[in-house]
Order: sequence, then structure tokens, then C-alpha cells
Amino acid sequence: MADGARPARPTRSAYVHWERATTRWADIDVYGHMNNARYFELIDTVVNNHLAAATGTDIRRLPAIGVVAEVSCRYFAEVGYPAPVDLGLVVERVGTSSIVYRVGLFQGDGDLAAAEGRFVHVYVDDTDPARPVTPIPGVIRAAVEPLLRA
Repeated sequence: MADGARPARPTRSAYVHWERATTRWADIDVYGHMNNARYFELIDTVVNNHLAAATGTDIRRLPAIGVVAEVSCRYFAEVGYPAPVDLGLVVERVGTSSIVYRVGLFQGDGDLAAAEGRFVHVYVDDTDPARPVTPIPGVIRAAVEPLLRA
């Protein structure tokens, strides 16, 4: 943002697809909140769970595979154990060789995200991961376009 203000805290209505994950005792750090590495595991998992379910195929076996080019997370509130985490997924952009996802993490009944991740897949040749593939495989495009939200 030009003025340096932080983007607004996302709400549940910003997301299209939902999954629920359980927290584990091992996810929690010495301060009693979820370790930051666990956020990234959940972000990666919800994206790939959706792709596998929506395509009905083993996405690892496609001639072009999605590799993570970027991942980040903004934290707003603690996520702890033992409550489950609701994961909201939305697609921000579908390019010629990449897809930008946003994943909201919510705990409890509140409408405000505890965290939001940004996750970018770049599609590469499965035999030459240094070479981006265009266009994104049709089966992947068909799986993510319903998640697009302006």
C-alpha cells in the first residue's frame, strides 16, 4: 500500500473453498501459540488438497507440476491447541504459468482471520523443473477458476 498502512484483516466472506484441520500438541510452541512453520504446512496442504480433489487425479503425475515460488503469512491473532482451524481458500490470480492463492486461517466462530497466507504456484515441466510451462494444464485451470474472486 502506498501510505504504508497494513491491508485490512480478512473475513470469512473473502474465501470460496473451506477445509478444517485439527491442531496438535506438537504444533504449539513454548509461548502457547501455533509455531509459524505449522501455518505454512496448513497453507500448502489446503491448496494441494483442493487440487487433488477438484481434478480427481494425482497432481504429482501431471506433465506440468506446481512448485512453490513464493509463500508468506500475515499474523493477526494467536492460533492455539486444541481448537480446530478453518482454512479458507481463494484464488487471487491465474496467469499463464502461475497461480496466486490466499488462505485464511480462522479459529473459533469469529469472522476475522487469525492469519492469512499468500501462496504462489509456478507450473514447470515435470522433467525440467527449471522450465516454466505455459499454459497451465487445463485440468488445473478448471480446478482453480471457480475459486477466483476479484
